[in-house]
Amino acid sequence: MTLHYIDMFPKSNLPKPDHTEKKLGELPYIHPSAVIHESQIGSWTEIGENTLISESSFDDYSYIAGDGQIIYAKIGKFCSIASHVRINPGNHPMERVTQHHMTYRRKLFGFGEDDAEFFEWRRAHQCVIGHDVWIGHNATIMPGVEIGTGAVIGAGAVVTKNVEPYSIVAGVPAKPIRKRFSDDVIEKLLRIAWWDWDRSLLEQRFDDFLDLQRFVERYG
Repeated sequence: MTLHYIDMFPKSNLPKPDHTEKKLGELPYIHPSAVIHESQIGSWTEIGENTLISESSFDDYSYIAGDGQIIYAKIGKFCSIASHVRINPGNHPMERVTQHHMTYRRKLFGFGEDDAEFFEWRRAHQCVIGHDVWIGHNATIMPGVEIGTGAVIGAGAVVTKNVEPYSIVAGVPAKPIRKRFSDDVIEKLLRIAWWDWDRSLLEQRFDDFLDLQRFVERYG
């Protein structure tokens, strides 16, 4: 069997993606295909291609890989969000005669004004994602769910209930698998709250992030 090296296919004038060369900074990096509406975006952030963010906050150092939707949500610092993640997706009115969106997107179908109360319910059920949360590919976070700091959401999970800090959940619906660390270490990390350190402290103490025991002993 012969292996063929392919530099790029199809050939394109666009630059090849190179994460070793990309530099983030005080201004957010937002892919040209992304759409952001009435939202706050922090520094050292990256918004991947085809991502929609609406009426949300996306705090420092967090990133979303692309093809995601974040609506009516608060995203903490240092969050890692994979592609095709949906946070606060829309619901349909199961209690009505029809679930079709003609009953709330009325203008679209010529049935009068849109149902403002229906949309306000979703806005009021904001999703809150803590700091340093990892959300895997194609996961869905349902309206009103809060995910604690340091949690891990497995790929493809549908999260319908709140997730405790530093817990790992997966499945449909998502269920707890285990905690990342002991309760003692979790308590110390939450008390340290390193995600609130300024840039100079992060740079000064960066090497300590690579050794959990040393980190909690020094700062916990």
